Amino acid sequence: MLAVLLVCASPVIASYFTYYVIRPEGRHNFGELINPQRPLPALETRTLDGTAGELIGLKGQWLLLSVAGGACDAGCERNLYLQRQLRESLGREKDRLDRVWLIEDETAVADALLPALAASSVLRVAPAGLAQWLTPAPGKRLQDHLYLVDPLGNWMMRFPANMDAPAAAKAKRDLERLLRASSSWDNEGR
Repeated sequence: MLAVLLVCASPVIASYFTYYVIRPEGRHNFGELINPQRPLPALETRTLDGTAGELIGLKGQWLLLSVAGGACDAGCERNLYLQRQLRESLGREKDRLDRVWLIEDETAVADALLPALAASSVLRVAPAGLAQWLTPAPGKRLQDHLYLVDPLGNWMMRFPANMDAPAAAKAKRDLERLLRASSSWDNEGR
């Protein structure tokens, strides 16, 4: 009789032990969630051809942001490559994610980069306003990360600095989860 009671009570005892002693963590995301979220600021932007606009005009689409100067060093090129690969790896969902490169200076962009940037938004912004909105992880530069903005215009995630291919695969899982969870309230394309 005691053995039957012990067998019946063991799942309850195991669940209490797991919850109060082991404490499983519910976090499964690779990127760092930004809490509280920060809305897109009304920063003035200019495209490479000089057309003026505002950063807030990008609302309505998931945005994967990269920040760098126009000279675009090796780290910048890696982030632009990862941006492109992450978007393309989403398959039929890729139209719900826009790639955005925010250039924080007046340096001309190399002609060799222009073909790869054809399907992305390249905008010049004031570095002071950008630094008030986006912040890097402690000890890192603003240019080291990729940033994710939701369709409502809130910066909500920062991916780790200097990602490589295995880290990009983890970032892709985050993007897939977010796109799957938001499929009912955002639209593809602009």
